[in-house]
Amino acid sequence: MSSGKVGVIGGSGFYELLENPREERVSTPFGDPSDVVTIGELGGREVCFLPRHGKGHRTMPSDLPFQANILALKQLGVEWIISASAVGSMKEEIEPGHIVIPDQFYDRTMHRRSTFFGDGCVAHIPFADPVCPDLSKLLAQAGRDAGAVIHEGGTYVCMEGPQFSTRAESLVYRSWGVDVIGMTNLQEAKLAREAEICYATMALATDYDCWHEGEEDVTIAQVIETMNNNVAMAKKIVETAVPRIGDERACVCASAMEYGILTAPEAIPPETREKLKDIIGKYVK
Repeated sequence: MSSGKVGVIGGSGFYELLENPREERVSTPFGDPSDVVTIGELGGREVCFLPRHGKGHRTMPSDLPFQANILALKQLGVEWIISASAVGSMKEEIEPGHIVIPDQFYDRTMHRRSTFFGDGCVAHIPFADPVCPDLSKLLAQAGRDAGAVIHEGGTYVCMEGPQFSTRAESLVYRSWGVDVIGMTNLQEAKLAREAEICYATMALATDYDCWHEGEEDVTIAQVIETMNNNVAMAKKIVETAVPRIGDERACVCASAMEYGILTAPEAIPPETREKLKDIIGKYVK
């Protein structure tokens, strides 16, 4: 079995993918993740599955423990994260049921922690290209091979929620040329990069948001129905993609923090150094 583990963050439909599953409760210096992590095998690779909102969908997007979720997977040895989440489509050609593999994000959140740093340790990392290019390309090809309608590349605007957009907001976002809108993936991408984990996402289009004059305004029932239809395809894509992930990483993700830490090592408080040991340990001795 390959050494580097693959993390999957998504809804509860992914549990049944794994062979020989076991549950592991993980604690981090940033608190507990959304739920226990289910660890099993898929295509000769050890896979760690984390339900983003917890079993039964208990946690709102703004309240998700993003730091704990990513660090828990890091502590388990995860080097690649495949994310799956529902989004609204902002373009006519991205129909409900289609899947977008975004390569850009735009942040419209206001109340979230999206870095591990602070408390006496400052770091800055490049984030011009916010997802792993290698993993995204592999995921897009796996999607095509699995029979999905894939849109490779595009911008995901991350809104605060939990309400959906007003019509005015939706039209403004559309005028910016974004492709999809969601509530969860940007913080995951930022933290995964700080943790030097490759990250890519499947954005599962469930509706046209409320900009589309030819469609009824988005309803929860519509989102749930389309999302349920998408889950089977998303699982098939994960099954196709995971065995294709190699053992070596040649992307920038694997060394993203190498020059990112600005604070002098001797100035980092001991408690902060301990809290960040899984993030900065290989660079700060």
